Amino acid sequence: MKKQIALTVNGVKRELLVNPQDLLLNVLREQLGLTGAKYGCGIGECGSCTVLLDGEPILSCMTLAVAVNGSEVTTIEGLLGSDGSLHPIQESFLEHGAVQCGFCTPGMILMAKNLLDKNPHPSEEEIREHIRGNLCRCTGYTQIVQAIKEVSLTRKA
Repeated sequence: MKKQIALTVNGVKRELLVNPQDLLLNVLREQLGLTGAKYGCGIGECGSCTVLLDGEPILSCMTLAVAVNGSEVTTIEGLLGSDGSLHPIQESFLEHGAVQCGFCTPGMILMAKNLLDKNPHPSEEEIREHIRGNLCRCTGYTQIVQAIKEVSLTRKA
């Protein structure tokens, strides 16, 4: 039997009917058409499905939609400006070649946003520690770390 939940997704209040076993990832992708979060491993090891729940990163492939009733969810789509402009972290990823196949990119960017919101000027070691749960098979992480570091150096704290 479906349950009604209320979420604020990327600043928009939503009321959704979900099955008790529906994963947040599937609800975002299938009901709301927000395909930025990716289904990677399905066991919480790759970070491709990372979204922010009330500002904190979670693995949406491991989270039941009914468990987040009343919460605020931010996906990669929610970082775009109202005029369609990219978030500074997104711009930096492009400038530093931190995007190759792009599969890990939404999760990496949301993890970077979370880190920089908490610690505007992290060290390289802090950056690497914060993104360690997000796997990238293409870039070797150097460009990703450089992109995050660049944003930390240019932002005002």
